[in-house]
Amino acid sequence: MRKVVLLSIGIFALTACNNQKSNSSENKEEQTVTEQSAVGGDKDEHGCLTAAGETWSQLKQSCIQIFNVGQRLNPIETKDGEAVISAFVLFNDDKSEAELFLPNTQSNTILKITDNQNYESGEYKFDVNESTLYINNEKKYKAE
Repeated sequence: MRKVVLLSIGIFALTACNNQKSNSSENKEEQTVTEQSAVGGDKDEHGCLTAAGETWSQLKQSCIQIFNVGQRLNPIETKDGEAVISAFVLFNDDKSEAELFLPNTQSNTILKITDNQNYESGEYKFDVNESTLYINNEKKYKAE
């Protein structure tokens, strides 16, 4: 009788250890899958990590975080209780061009420097001295 009890305890202990190892390896697999999903994230057509706030810069020909490298321009007219959505301007290395990042637009606009040290393209003009963006000759955004 004593041998049967010891054998039963031994089998129970081995089974418990085996289940613990099995669960442990299953947990590791689940953890790896979760980590891979969290680390990755969605990429746009240029390979920029949108979840990390990256966007494609035509001027730099690379993925950038515009809020870290660009100059923030806040809207001049704001309404109480509404979120402030900024525009950004980014200059190339020799300051001959600027890229304009406007909210709610799919593509960016490249502005060329003019002889009076402002940047212009079509309806857009960025006045460097005022740090102001004009759209159709109307002040819309300004750096603070």
